[in-house]
Amino acid sequence: MITTTGLVKRYGAVTAVNGVDLHVAEGQRYGLLGPNGSGKTTLLRLVLGLVYATAGRIELMGEPVPRRLGRVLPRVGSLVEGPAAYGHLSGRANLRLFDASGTGGPGRTRRARIETALERVGLAGVDDRPVRAYSLGMRQRLGLAGALLRAPRLLVLDEPTNGLDPQGIREIRELLGELNADGVTIFLSSHLLGEVEQLCTHVGVVNQGRLVIQEALDELRAPTGRVVVVTPDADRAAALLDGRVESRAGDRLLVRHADAAELNGRLVGEGLRVAEIGPERRTLEDVVLAVTSSGSDRVDRP
Repeated sequence: MITTTGLVKRYGAVTAVNGVDLHVAEGQRYGLLGPNGSGKTTLLRLVLGLVYATAGRIELMGEPVPRRLGRVLPRVGSLVEGPAAYGHLSGRANLRLFDASGTGGPGRTRRARIETALERVGLAGVDDRPVRAYSLGMRQRLGLAGALLRAPRLLVLDEPTNGLDPQGIREIRELLGELNADGVTIFLSSHLLGEVEQLCTHVGVVNQGRLVIQEALDELRAPTGRVVVVTPDADRAAALLDGRVESRAGDRLLVRHADAAELNGRLVGEGLRVAEIGPERRTLEDVVLAVTSSGSDRVDRP
């Protein structure tokens, strides 16, 4: 669906995207993560032909970007850098204009497609208030509705749950999951690690313009070769497993062992009580922080 090779984007002396080789396969739910200013939004804009690359190549659905972009855009839905809308018009009026611009489908189906899109994003009951009276969350939903008008094969979304409350975030996550099950490839950027962890099948991490990780989420969260043991008999367990316990916090032990079931059998066989046991897995937060530790936008006193 999306392939970039050696992609570079410079703004004067600033290199926003630096040698990125991105690969988003058909059917994936791909989450792009990274600190503020790391190049995520620039990368999305490059893929959509909204800005031109300084160097490198981009292919979208097998077509070169930007040269053959017009061939594939009718099959792409996007929401980048917040939803654009005429504030004095209603949501429906904005969608009618958006659809009439040639980005949607046949005019005779316009009304039905608009109503279907509004229903899918949770705006079916919206009235004729102008968009300037919408909350940020409602504007975000309207932007998603616009992205769905063309029944896309690929959705490119920049922070799609921005401004939504927890219930709204869950609804959008479920919607994106349903669309993906129907054959839509999802490529999104986000700073919400928990949402990406729940939704995405693949993850890319950008730091200072470079793609430092690109992998299936299951592989990133594979067992580390250590086992977490929670036991009220922690002293006895530590003595029994002398040399294998890497760390201890109260009744929680981190043990160097490849097989949790075998370890459990040994502990129980020695008469120890085991409250909880299982393989240690890195969280997505652990992975991202390990490769972006210098990417914070915090400013301390000198």
